[in-house]
Amino acid sequence: MAEVDFETVVSGEVKFGTNNFLEIARKKAITRDSENEFISISRGFFTPENDEKRFRKSIAFPVDADVVDSVIEALKKVSEGIEAAPKAEVEAEPVADEAEETEAEASEDEKVE
Repeated sequence: MAEVDFETVVSGEVKFGTNNFLEIARKKAITRDSENEFISISRGFFTPENDEKRFRKSIAFPVDADVVDSVIEALKKVSEGIEAAPKAEVEAEPVADEAEETEAEASEDEKVE
């Protein structure tokens, strides 16, 4: 199995609840032979001891305008009629030279086939 390194190009975070968050990120899966860019949405929490991020689940899909637009439209459609809660905290910033994740740290959804 080829070694896969992951690089985060840009990420944003939506905090909710007591210590939960969603991370929306554009990432690259890099092998010796190829590179694959994708978007991931990961759910996680902050540890009570030292406020470290821990991830529970994630989903990934291709960086394709039609797919992204379809996901956005589907989210809008299924959320129709939901009353707005107090505004969630949103943070987004480009990531430069972030330490690369190892293959063991990546979720199954993020691995290159």
